[in-house]
Amino acid sequence: MPKGHGADVAGSRQTGGVYAVLSRGPGGITLSEFDKDGRPLKPGRTVEHLATEVARLERDRPRWVWDDTSTWYPGLLRAGVRVERCVDLRLCRAILRNSALAAASELAAAPPDAWDKATPDARASSGALFDLDEPESTGGPVEEFARQRRTIAATSDPARIGLLLAAESAGALIAAEMRFAGLPWSSAEHDRMLTVLLGPRPRAGERPTRMLSLLERVRTILGAPDLNPDSPPDVLKALAAAGIPAESSRSWELQKIDHPVIGPLLEYKKLARLLSANGWNWLDANVTGERFHPDFVPGGVVTGRWASKGGGGALQLPKQVRGAVIADPGWKLVVADAAQLEPRILAALSGDRGMIEAGTADDCNLVTVGAASSGGDLYAGIVASGAVDTREHAKVAMLGAMYGATSGEAGRLLPRLARTYPRAIAFVEEAARAGERGETVSTRLGRSSPRGAVTGYDETATEADTSKRRTQSKSWGRFTRNFVVQGTAAEWALCWMAGLRGRLRAFGGDGFLTDEPHLVFFLHDEVVVHCPADRADAVETEIRAAAADAGRLLFGRLPIEFPLTVAIVDNYGEAK
Repeated sequence: MPKGHGADVAGSRQTGGVYAVLSRGPGGITLSEFDKDGRPLKPGRTVEHLATEVARLERDRPRWVWDDTSTWYPGLLRAGVRVERCVDLRLCRAILRNSALAAASELAAAPPDAWDKATPDARASSGALFDLDEPESTGGPVEEFARQRRTIAATSDPARIGLLLAAESAGALIAAEMRFAGLPWSSAEHDRMLTVLLGPRPRAGERPTRMLSLLERVRTILGAPDLNPDSPPDVLKALAAAGIPAESSRSWELQKIDHPVIGPLLEYKKLARLLSANGWNWLDANVTGERFHPDFVPGGVVTGRWASKGGGGALQLPKQVRGAVIADPGWKLVVADAAQLEPRILAALSGDRGMIEAGTADDCNLVTVGAASSGGDLYAGIVASGAVDTREHAKVAMLGAMYGATSGEAGRLLPRLARTYPRAIAFVEEAARAGERGETVSTRLGRSSPRGAVTGYDETATEADTSKRRTQSKSWGRFTRNFVVQGTAAEWALCWMAGLRGRLRAFGGDGFLTDEPHLVFFLHDEVVVHCPADRADAVETEIRAAAADAGRLLFGRLPIEFPLTVAIVDNYGEAK
C-alpha cells in the first residue's frame, strides 16, 4: 500500500515526489516546494500569475498542497488549468484529528485551533482559511502540512491512513470538476415532463391544475372545503373529523389505511414534493447554459459520505426528472452502479468466506434490463446457501444486520443469517457493542466514529435516567454498527472515482476537462460519465477496471468482487 500523503489513487503512472504548498497572505500567494519527506527544496516565493505558474509546474506532476480545494481549484478550472493531485489540508485535518490510528499523535493532543473551526461558508466569504497573521501555534498551510506529515508518520498504520487522505483529497478535486463541468440538462425536456405530470406551469403562488384536481377530490371526500393539504396538522384534523384514524400524515403511515381518500391524498403529496424539490422554480435557479452544476461537499457526513449544499439537492435527483439529463449531440452518458455495495463491503471487512462466495456464484448472475452487468447476485447466493428461502428475505436480513433491526421480519431472519455467516454478523455485532460502551470504531482505511456516551453504573441515577441512558447506548450501537460498513463503502467509492478520473485523463487526449470523457455526477455508489459516443465502450471498460482497482486497494488479494451494472444511454432516465 502506498505511503503517507504520497498514496496514489489517481492513476498508474509513477508518483512524483514534490509537494507544492500554496499559501495566501498579506503579500499575496506564496509557493513553497518540499520533497516527499517534508524537506524544503526551494525558498518560498511569491506567485503573481497563479494559473500560469500551476500550469507550468503541473508538467512535473507535483502534489499541490492547499488549505481547501473548494477555494483554490474552481479559479484554476475557470482559467483552463487542471491539476492531477492535491492534499486538501482541511479535509485531512478532520480525518487525522479524529482517527484512532492517530490517537497518540501530537495533533490528537493539541487544543482546537482555526483549522478545526473553519467552515465552508466562512472560507467562501473570506477567500482564505484564516488570517495568516494568527499566532504561530496555529500556523499557515506550510506549518499545517508539516504537522500533518509528522502525525501520519506517528500513526499505527501510515500506509492505511495515507491512502484515505489521498482518496479524500482526490474526491475534493472530483467534486470541483463536476461542479465546473455540470451535468447536461435539457430545460425544455424538464418543462415538458413537469407539464405532463403537473399540468401547465401556474402563475406564482398557485397550484398546478393536476394538483388542484387531486385537492378537490380530497376535500370533497373528507367534507373539508378549506383543507390545506400542505399542513400536516390540518390533514390529521380533517382525517380525524372524517373518522379516519391516522397517527401521522407521513406517506408510509397513510399507506396502511384503507379509505378512498388515501389514493388521491398520497398522489397529491407525491406531486407536491416534485414541485417543491425539482419544479419550475428549481429549474430556473439551478440550470444555466443547459447544465446543472451540483455543489457537492466531500466528507460532509460523519461516515465520509458526501453531502450537498445549496438548493440544488445534488444527492436527490428523483427518477421523475432524470429523463431531462440528456447527453450532448454526439455524446453519451455512461452510468455505472455498484451492485449491493454495502453487503459486499461487510463480507470483505469481516473476511467471511461464505458470504464472499455467495456474491461470486456463477449461477447467481445479476440481471438488469437494458444494462450490462457482471458478477454474482449476493442475495441470490445467500438463498442458494440455504440461509433464507427468498431473495427478498436475504435483502431484509442483510439490511437488518447492517442497521441493527431486532424486531419484525429482519429480527426473525437474522439468527438464520448468523448461523450461515457467523464472521460477518459477529463483525457488526462487535462494532455495535463497542458503540454501546462509548468506544470508537474505524473504517477499513482509518476514519473513526465520534465517541458515544459512556453508560456505566451510577448509583444516583433514577430508573428513568437509567432507561434513557440504556436507550441512548443502544441507539449509538446501531450507529457504530453501520458506521464501519457505510464508511468503508464511501472509501471504496472514493478510490473508484479517483482511479477512474486518472484513467479517463490517461486516454482522454490533449483537450481540457469538458472536451474529453469526464465525470459529471456521483450518488454514493453510482457514477455518471459524459463522453463522446465513439468512446463509450472504452469508458465502460475503464469504469470496470477502476472498480476492480478500488477493491484491491482496500482489500488486497481477498477474492471479493464488486460487480457493476453499466448502461450506455442518451438520457439518465434510461439507465434504470
